[in-house]
Amino acid sequence: MLRSLDIRDVLIIDRLSLDLGPGLNVLTGETGAGKSILLDALGFVLGWRGRAELVRQGAAQGEVTAAFDLPPAHPAREVLEEAGIEAEDELILRRVNSADGRKTAWVNDRRVSGEVLRDLSDRLVELHGQHDDRGLLNPRGHRALLDAYAGLDLAPLRAAWAAQRAARAALAEAEGALARAAAEEEFLRHAVAELDRLRPEPGEDAALDARRRLMQGAARIREDVARALAALSEEGAEGRMRDALRWLDGAAEKAEGRLDAPLEALNRALIELGEAQSGVERALEALDFDPGELERVEERLFAIRALARKHGVLPDDLGGFADGLRARLAAIDAGAAGLARLGKAVDEAEAAYAAEAARVTAARRAAAARLDAAMAAELAPLKMERAVFATEIAAGEPGPEGVDAVTFTVATNPGAPAGPLNRIASGGELSRFLLALKVCLTGDTPGVTLIFDEIDRGVGGATADAVGRRLKALAAGAQVLVVTHSPQVAAFGTRHWRVEKRVAGDQTLSTVSGLGEAERVEEIARMLAGDTVTEAARAAARALLAGQAA
Repeated sequence: MLRSLDIRDVLIIDRLSLDLGPGLNVLTGETGAGKSILLDALGFVLGWRGRAELVRQGAAQGEVTAAFDLPPAHPAREVLEEAGIEAEDELILRRVNSADGRKTAWVNDRRVSGEVLRDLSDRLVELHGQHDDRGLLNPRGHRALLDAYAGLDLAPLRAAWAAQRAARAALAEAEGALARAAAEEEFLRHAVAELDRLRPEPGEDAALDARRRLMQGAARIREDVARALAALSEEGAEGRMRDALRWLDGAAEKAEGRLDAPLEALNRALIELGEAQSGVERALEALDFDPGELERVEERLFAIRALARKHGVLPDDLGGFADGLRARLAAIDAGAAGLARLGKAVDEAEAAYAAEAARVTAARRAAAARLDAAMAAELAPLKMERAVFATEIAAGEPGPEGVDAVTFTVATNPGAPAGPLNRIASGGELSRFLLALKVCLTGDTPGVTLIFDEIDRGVGGATADAVGRRLKALAAGAQVLVVTHSPQVAAFGTRHWRVEKRVAGDQTLSTVSGLGEAERVEEIARMLAGDTVTEAARAAARALLAGQAA
């Protein structure tokens, strides 16, 4: 609920503080007194598009502050949370327009963008009038209004839409992957066949390289190893050591133990010599290679390295690379079956969405019939019993909200073609249509302040009385602010303000005054009689106030 509006140096307002309350708040005054300026100021602090410059002539800046009561479940709290602003029971919006055109806004003393203000305004205030393009006259919002009237839960429909999109995306991705894979199928089969013929093993590159280097060096070292083996053999060191052992063994009996230690050392040396001889023999065998083997080793080593370079992988990774290529070929071979499964999933998701959309469409059509009947009942007291309001539901672009395009249409006379509200109805008719529609849709915007800007223009007498009664009914469960020229409507107000324009020196200023009981009589008498207020007009005003209060 809008609790207060404070305006400083805006257009022809220098200082103005307006305290509002629940129920029907009425603003009256002569044409040009400045009633529209109040709405311009409120629109400015809410971030609506309006006049480019609002600063009063001679002032450094214009400033508007609006204070709202914010109950715990108010939808504006979601906007505050998303903007990172702590929500309190009081919401204070302040916006400044400097003389140089710069605009700055704050929410609860936190600086914010105009976008945040507009998001908040959508949840705080609804403006309805003959040029309303933000609410009931905007066809883009008609479906949401009908859904709120019907009390529809669209969560299952949105979930079905999301599932359908996901299934279609999965199918498209699989089709694209299969198409890309099929385009390189020939290459894949050739590469796999080439890898299968070679069948490289992890670590084989290093082993082949070591074997190759060994064989390349074998020719150079084999002769020396052979000479070393000859030097260690029977004809060499081993034979001479055995001779020495035999000679010393024969002399040991007469040496009185002096040769025992040398004999033991010589035996150990022979053992070590034998081990050395065996190692050299094995080395010589390893160095004994077939020149054809070197050629074969080099051929395989070079083939592995060439294949690794060709595919841009390390030689040891060729096996895993081959497995990946085989998997891609298997995907191609199994692609048709996979696509069939994904296609079936798409069909199922589309069927589920279509069923849910059909359920929503049926609910909307039933709600549209109820709304049309309710509108017919509301239009009759507004002297529009011959007019026809119709909620048209046509096929629209499928989406998360369904497949329906919803438009509110009217025909002002029997047999006349129906059309959009703002194109068919005249000014006075449009005002009454909007009021009747809002009465029927009441409850769809809890916690929102409803503003009606001269919605009673062009009507009078009993029709104006009917307009007032409906505004009062709307205000019973909400806050309604109405700018009116109708005394019948003004008489229904819970609170009443008069807007006046005064000239002080060389300045024209607009003021707003709250009216007491006697002042209300004078104001409504002025609205009834014009410039000259007579006792008869005052009597009529008292009667009107008494009748509306009954």
